[in-house]
Amino acid sequence: MSKLLHIDSSILGGNSVSRQLTAQIVASWRAANPGTEVSYLDLAADAPSHLSAESLGFRLPAGAELSEVQQRENAVSEALVSQFLAADVIVVGAPFYNFAIPSQLKAWIDRIAQVGRTFKYTDKGPVGLAGGKTVIVASARGGVYSTSDAGNAMEHQESYLKTVFGFFGITDVRFVRAEGLAMGEAAKAAALSAAGVDITTQTQVAANQAQTALAA
Repeated sequence: MSKLLHIDSSILGGNSVSRQLTAQIVASWRAANPGTEVSYLDLAADAPSHLSAESLGFRLPAGAELSEVQQRENAVSEALVSQFLAADVIVVGAPFYNFAIPSQLKAWIDRIAQVGRTFKYTDKGPVGLAGGKTVIVASARGGVYSTSDAGNAMEHQESYLKTVFGFFGITDVRFVRAEGLAMGEAAKAAALSAAGVDITTQTQVAANQAQTALAA
């Protein structure tokens, strides 16, 4: 049985396109893999605090004495990284906020970026420890950034997520993109239609690969 972690980070609730897309991705994945176990994380409703001196306990040497606050923060970080590592598939809703991702999603990434858990350093450089997973990102954008060099230069959403998941050792990072959402109803409808087709394609291909890997 595969395990899927469904993450939303948009602050727009029912008006969120990225939430709409992640729900469609999860439904499509479950249709292809009926036995999938799904866990859900809503970072807009329950985000970890941003890194601070109190929440850096997981980076201290083993055996270091921790305060009560550090122990509580460590427990939050441990729960999040364990949930991430246990998942075979991670579906991430990533709206485009000020050329990047929501701070809530960044706070989650900061908690799971742990030496010895999701990556390690060697004499040849960093090595990811969370390989073998599939990540599908639902990317929602008000403008269009993928069709020009100028747009790509301003984009620190998909590029960042691909980099950070790659740093964790994950090579199968897929994007379902809906952009131009703020450029009129026709553009929005076209973007959602194209994203719907892409969801079917991406989830079916990824699901087939996952089933092949499990059977190997």
